Amino acid sequence: MEASLLRQCPLLLPQNRAKTVYEGFISVQGRDFHLRIELPEDLQMKNARLLCSWQLKTILNGYHQIVQQRMQHSPDLMSFLMELKMVLEVALKKKQELCPPPPPPQFYSSLIEEIGILGWDKLVFVDTCLSTIKLKAEDASGRKHLITLKLKAKYPAESPDCFVDFPVPFSVSWTPQVTDQPQIGVRIAVLPITVPLSAGLVMYPCHCSWNFQIWYDTSSLISIYGQFLAALESLKAFWDVTDEIDEKTWVLEPEKPTRSATARRIALGNNASIHIEVDPKHPTMLPECCFLGADHVVKPLGIKLSRNIHLWDPENSLLQNLKDVLEIDFPARTNLEKSDFSMDCGICYSYQLDGAIPDQVCDNPQCAQPFHQICLYELLYQSISRCPCAFISSSWLLMSE
Repeated sequence: MEASLLRQCPLLLPQNRAKTVYEGFISVQGRDFHLRIELPEDLQMKNARLLCSWQLKTILNGYHQIVQQRMQHSPDLMSFLMELKMVLEVALKKKQELCPPPPPPQFYSSLIEEIGILGWDKLVFVDTCLSTIKLKAEDASGRKHLITLKLKAKYPAESPDCFVDFPVPFSVSWTPQVTDQPQIGVRIAVLPITVPLSAGLVMYPCHCSWNFQIWYDTSSLISIYGQFLAALESLKAFWDVTDEIDEKTWVLEPEKPTRSATARRIALGNNASIHIEVDPKHPTMLPECCFLGADHVVKPLGIKLSRNIHLWDPENSLLQNLKDVLEIDFPARTNLEKSDFSMDCGICYSYQLDGAIPDQVCDNPQCAQPFHQICLYELLYQSISRCPCAFISSSWLLMSE
């Protein structure tokens, strides 16, 4: 056993002639961990005592019960040390998965260089590890946008994860670099836009007073930022449409639209509304429409939509087309308050219920009371479980209020 112990743990040595105390290091994955093992006179592991350095204690945190079990069942010190190495292998592997090693120094130097070329004024946030970066930009209409980049330890060999508030997926073009250090190529020229592009390079117009054009390697923050600007330009028409709707009509849902929101529920008056779904790629085309309200209010609107659909002109704004086709003027924000359209549910007496607002309206013209759909289901369920007369009387009360 002594020879095997020396081969497996050459840095762990006996501290007395009886060989009841061992102290030294155990090596796992190229790392040495200090420990001390005190054995009883009969050398039985079940009564042994294990003393660890703070580094070893930290790695074995959560594995104390397993180590204790191995000590109880190991026949000798050599068997226990082999078991301890296996536990350490598992613990180290799990720790590496949860806490990956930091990137090399070139990661930070190249990243700082890229941000400097891009412009520090565009940087909104960066964490202490330089793994999360937020950059800002403005589109042609002056709207402010953010892009969040989650950099990986192997950047720029691996593309960072990008998060934007867009109504469409944002996929970046990325060419992994095979060199250890990224090569940031920036070339400025006063050549026409029709100049053919070199392989592996992407060209973006320079937004400045000069007629410059800049080519960037497709594996850098500069490339991603250029693609971000191009995506903003492509979505300008969509945001122009939604902004006009938000500014000139009463939008019931969503209450605070994000830049990625494509749906709007617009108040029409008389407890009626229209729900539209705008196509980000064709924002001025006829959207998907759904009228919500009492039949005597929304049916005429549906008829007008079918009758006047030929009047839809993609050259006009979506809001203007809706006015022309439906032959209505939307309630103006300047004359009315949102509370004028925010009638509470006739059952739960609240406007919002789990984020939903009333979307069902009584068809009785003398009532026109709005309800939450879930409240109506609950009312019907409770009414059906009782006497049918109770359901009839409750329905009559709702219609007569």
